Amino acid sequence: MGKIAETDLYDPVKSWLEALGYEVKAEVGAADVMALRDGGVPVVVELKTGFSLTLLQQAVARQAITDHVYVAVPRWAGKAGWRTFKGNIGLCRRLGLGVLSVKVKEGAVQVHCDPAPFQPRKSKVKSARLLGEFAKREGDPNTGGTRGKIVTAYQQEAEKLAAHLARHGPMKGADLVKATEVLRATRMMADNHYGWFERVERGVYGLTEKGQVAAKQIPK
Repeated sequence: MGKIAETDLYDPVKSWLEALGYEVKAEVGAADVMALRDGGVPVVVELKTGFSLTLLQQAVARQAITDHVYVAVPRWAGKAGWRTFKGNIGLCRRLGLGVLSVKVKEGAVQVHCDPAPFQPRKSKVKSARLLGEFAKREGDPNTGGTRGKIVTAYQQEAEKLAAHLARHGPMKGADLVKATEVLRATRMMADNHYGWFERVERGVYGLTEKGQVAAKQIPK
């Protein structure tokens, strides 16, 4: 099958709506597809060959006419196509829009979500993680919008430990906690995420060669 056109989506969408008992007409005012049933509220469907900002803007504009607005696009192809499509479903839910995918060759329509008011679910775990990172991070070491390396609170605490060990030599984890106020010092050195730390003896940690190099690069 050649390149899909918006008009190829119309017949499957019309048949789907008619099977639900709607009378369907195309290009009514600004609406690509409009359907009515038993004098109820209209259903509007905006047709596009793929998700785009224009499609979403048009669909949102149709919400001035009715709350029952769908977008219809061709069925995705492959795993990458599904991941993109799934993300767009989430966006449409937040906009209160319904989403249809159309298998043009088969004339089949699948409903992925219906139009409905959206109430985002809050994640206490994610919120606590962000608040914790904000509170622990010292100063503002990053530039907003960067795609490069990000300085985290964890890195800042690891640098504190490395700098102190570089100055004072191997120490017990408990002593490092007191000296640096890094409460998770022992756990961090045991995990050794950056490869900077090594256990010299039970409960005592020092710097690896990599850690010694890193300590010299830490700003004073």
